[in-house]
Amino acid sequence: MESIVRDLSLAPSGALKIAWVKDHMPILSLIEQRFIKEQPFKGLRISMSIHLEAKTARTALLLKAGGADVYATGCNPLSTQDDVAAALSQMGVKVNAWYNATEEEYHDHLIRTLSCKPHILIDDGGDLTHILCDERPDLAHSLLGGGEETTTGVMRLRARAAEGNLPFPMICVNDAQMKYLFDNRYGTGQSVWDGIMRTTNLVVASKNVVVAGYGWCGKGVAMRAKGLGARVIVCEVNPIKAVEAAMDGFDVMSMEEAAKVGDLFVTVTGCKDIITMKHVPHLKQGAILCNAGHFNVEVAVEELKRTAKVTKVHHNIEALDFEGGKRVYLLADGRLVNLAAGDGHPAEIMDISFALQALTAEYVAKHYALLPKAAIELPEELDEMVAQMKLQTMGLSIDALTEEQSQYIHSSNG
Repeated sequence: MESIVRDLSLAPSGALKIAWVKDHMPILSLIEQRFIKEQPFKGLRISMSIHLEAKTARTALLLKAGGADVYATGCNPLSTQDDVAAALSQMGVKVNAWYNATEEEYHDHLIRTLSCKPHILIDDGGDLTHILCDERPDLAHSLLGGGEETTTGVMRLRARAAEGNLPFPMICVNDAQMKYLFDNRYGTGQSVWDGIMRTTNLVVASKNVVVAGYGWCGKGVAMRAKGLGARVIVCEVNPIKAVEAAMDGFDVMSMEEAAKVGDLFVTVTGCKDIITMKHVPHLKQGAILCNAGHFNVEVAVEELKRTAKVTKVHHNIEALDFEGGKRVYLLADGRLVNLAAGDGHPAEIMDISFALQALTAEYVAKHYALLPKAAIELPEELDEMVAQMKLQTMGLSIDALTEEQSQYIHSSNG
């Protein structure tokens, strides 16, 4: 199968991006040394659907170095970087992706990426899993299992498993401590503001920033907004998380209340219809709306655009003009602002997350016969292995329990 990319002439630019992140992803380099020797994926096909930019390309090349035939596509129509896709397609990976794909093109890219009848899946958001379960189960005959990268995808996995409709093992990589404590908090926290500031070229200090959702991603977005000098308001449906946000020093309001005072809104809930037409009358003139959840349904984009006159005023910024003169701005069409309008998480953060994904793929390849057809927690030893490698690459060392301490701490007499 030939790759489908936008423009092969962009490959030199993409190759430079891949080389840059490789130098800043030392955990993957450690794993690659072993994979080259051991060839854990020899004879296996791996299909991956992750935001197709330089860190993802580096990961695809790591899997290829371990012996896999790798088929890659994006998991969001606006997050694929065409130069990276072109470069990766010239490096021995089959790529089916381009920026700003239509819904039909995006779906076709997913199908093409699965048409190899993969042995292992690496999914981000659950679209590959959805297709194999509900649309094309004929493409899943060789499937051993896979790993899911993100919060939204794990939510979909668990819902599917509860319905009895998950016919292969999928490991919830997102729920590993080395994933959500770092990728979701520090990665999302930084990359969201990278995307917003790059796109708007506006100051964050002094603004009222409304963060909808106070999970690990929301915590990171709120923390970085505070560090940039914003006044932060958190909207939540979970009373425990709302109390946590208040104890962390943030204002807590309903979205209807927050709409009246917010200057910039970031949704990061994993749910839909967080900001809808019912909130528009309360919004300030010139309020900015954006989303950091996986799907573009948190801001009700279709509903808002049906009611407003839409004008593109800048790359990745649309003005929505409503009857009565109210104007608000939408970033990146309501898609993931950190990827649709930025480069995604920093390389050092994705070094951790993609190390987990690579080791998960290896674990599936070795242990698939023993794995239940379910949404599975990532083995703790993989989490700790990545943590140890991260410490090693940071030049840090830690203490170890003595035998006497270990007996004490595990004793009922402690």
